[in-house]
Amino acid sequence: MPTSAALRATAVLATTAVLVSLAGCSGNGGQGEDGTGNRDFATQKLDWADCPAPSVAEGGGASPAPLPGGDAWQCAFMEAPRDYAKPGGETIEIALVRAKARDTDNRIGSLVFNFGGPGASGVTGLPSLAANYERLRSRYDLVSFDPRGVGRSVGIQCQDDKELDELYAQDGTPDDAAEEKTFTDSLASYASACEENSGDELPYVGTTDAARDMDLMRQVLGDDKLHYFGFSYGTELGGVYAHLFPQNVGRAVFDAVVDPTRSSEESSLGQAKGFQLALENFAEDCVERGDECALPGGSVEEIEDFVADLLQRLDKKPVKGIGDRELTQSHATNGIIQTLYSKEYWKYLEQGLDEADSGSGELLLSLSDSMNGRSPDGAYSNIGAANAAIGCVDTKERYDMAQAKAKLPAFRKVSPVFGGPLGWGLMGCSEWPVPGTWDTPDVSAPGSAPIVVIGTTGDPATPYEGAKRMAGELGKGVGIELTYRGEGHGAYNNGDQCVQRAVDAYLLRGRVPAAGTVCP
Repeated sequence: MPTSAALRATAVLATTAVLVSLAGCSGNGGQGEDGTGNRDFATQKLDWADCPAPSVAEGGGASPAPLPGGDAWQCAFMEAPRDYAKPGGETIEIALVRAKARDTDNRIGSLVFNFGGPGASGVTGLPSLAANYERLRSRYDLVSFDPRGVGRSVGIQCQDDKELDELYAQDGTPDDAAEEKTFTDSLASYASACEENSGDELPYVGTTDAARDMDLMRQVLGDDKLHYFGFSYGTELGGVYAHLFPQNVGRAVFDAVVDPTRSSEESSLGQAKGFQLALENFAEDCVERGDECALPGGSVEEIEDFVADLLQRLDKKPVKGIGDRELTQSHATNGIIQTLYSKEYWKYLEQGLDEADSGSGELLLSLSDSMNGRSPDGAYSNIGAANAAIGCVDTKERYDMAQAKAKLPAFRKVSPVFGGPLGWGLMGCSEWPVPGTWDTPDVSAPGSAPIVVIGTTGDPATPYEGAKRMAGELGKGVGIELTYRGEGHGAYNNGDQCVQRAVDAYLLRGRVPAAGTVCP
């Protein structure tokens, strides 16, 4: 299922966390000094070995299955400065994964992936999605990484599993003074836990630092140019990289594009509109199927009213969930959001809503758990903590209670279902102990090679208009816009052959698609 960490920060309380083990700095890079007393990180040699099972921070599970042909996935750590302004200071380790190119005689180089979030583990994400990129592996080493603060790359630690269970269950749309105090107290407690457990790392996990890590990665991997495939937040990361290092951009593709011109507030409002549109499309499909649809209502409006009413009922009285955990309004909202990332999962939304209406919240709670990085054994991955840490060190926006409440009418107007939680989510960084970096990121990249920018017309999380704005901000001749007319968060992995042919032709043969191409 597509990563949904971009919504996590606003859909629940704008903050999440988990206890994870920090990656130690073993110094396996073996780099020397550059003549100034600073380490020459670019000359380090990576110690590639078969990948271990994912850590708890990465979501746990088994080691990645062998590649077609039987080759094993390889993992390594790259050493990088904790603070790029002090390259002679403390270091951190960045976890990497790769699958080597099949056609070594015609190998182009490495193709680096980021799957979004922020906070998604690339070390686990790339092997799980690799079947989508097998054609690209013909001429590229497929490479991904856990960005700093994520997974095994000095994963941010905040609250423990029990505290997170309580956090995710509580009301994300307070209705009175008592609930408002609980809400603000939880934000303060969460931020305090992050500072206590990972305070030394919090200033250094922003997108600019991750972009600098990618340029170091390019050098360590032996590539003259960075060939890159970014999804969702990965498009913002790619845009920041292109701005910092335009001369180093190779063949790059941005899919499910974050609008770099919008503030956090504007992005949240856009997501409220996007998820409301996705819910309407789901309801329309349900109406068209008539009696085959299990939900009550003979029109789009009646089904949307049913969903809103169900959430209101859950706000007053949760229903049985899993074990001793109940399905609350917040859990149900998250579960609904999770299914709206892809049309493929609408059937689970229908089933989950129907069951919750009858008093069984197991499916919607499972979907909420998936969104929040909770495994069936109750352990949380680090995706939520990383999402909060990266997002809050990036954005300067800090909303207090009065400011957030003033914005609620606008949010509820565009989405009766999602406007409330997304509006309250504006307070997510209000108690954060580290200041933010920008209002909006600079992604202008004059002199860069062309970057293919793909927007999906029915994308709920990164609305379609963002692709056009990203292409414009990258600059004339750099941002090459491609439109996918379809549903879901992202285009390439949806299997549309028109999109895949255009992307593959660029990445494998350097054939730039015509600007304004529309698929299918």
